[in-house]
Amino acid sequence: MNKILPSINANIMGSDYRVEESRKPRFLCLHGFRTSGEILKKQLNKWPESVRQKLDLVFVDAPFPSQGKSDVEGIFDPPYYEWFQFNKESLEYIQDCMIKHAPIDGLLGFSQGAILSAALPGLQAKGIALTKVPKIKFLVIIGGAKLKAESWAEKAYALPIECPSIHFLGKEDFLRPHGEELLKSVIDPFIIHHPKGHTVPRLDDKSLQTMHSFIDKIQKIVAEEENESDVQSQESIHAT
Repeated sequence: MNKILPSINANIMGSDYRVEESRKPRFLCLHGFRTSGEILKKQLNKWPESVRQKLDLVFVDAPFPSQGKSDVEGIFDPPYYEWFQFNKESLEYIQDCMIKHAPIDGLLGFSQGAILSAALPGLQAKGIALTKVPKIKFLVIIGGAKLKAESWAEKAYALPIECPSIHFLGKEDFLRPHGEELLKSVIDPFIIHHPKGHTVPRLDDKSLQTMHSFIDKIQKIVAEEENESDVQSQESIHAT
């Protein structure tokens, strides 16, 4: 999607304009239990370039080194990391990552990373987490569920999840019933059903169409916000 801004580089219909590509929606990507950001990156390479090239994906490792055996040993190389450990949590760490890699528009998560991602908009709305960064605008939830920690769960889902989101539900995924339960707290979600288990699935023709519809929606939101920001900047310049 393009946006047209004033410039002295080209002349169209008597006025000066330049055509500038609006930026891609940027996602902080949260990997699964005892894996890593690099592993999630490899898992998402199953998706076609037509999807990946439209998103700005930032991969980070969870803050805690794995304290046990990983299910992906022998498939993906270590090191492996965890998002939770012995009552220690990673909310401040995620906020620091969002500041470091700003602007972050949304969260993409798989498995444990998806459970955490889906809980964060509600925790942010309640002032419990991510208080120093802009509101989370989008979610990509792959093999997710509701957070079970009692200290957080009541607040995380006290309000419906209103931001645009897309959810992947695997027919053979042991978390599928919990992912369906999560959907009850989500307004107007995009949903992709796939025949696999607890994994990042490949996209068939139907799921690819759903994914592109989701991306088109969030790209439009990002472009509109950028245009509004540009207008405000121009007004501020003229006012001085």
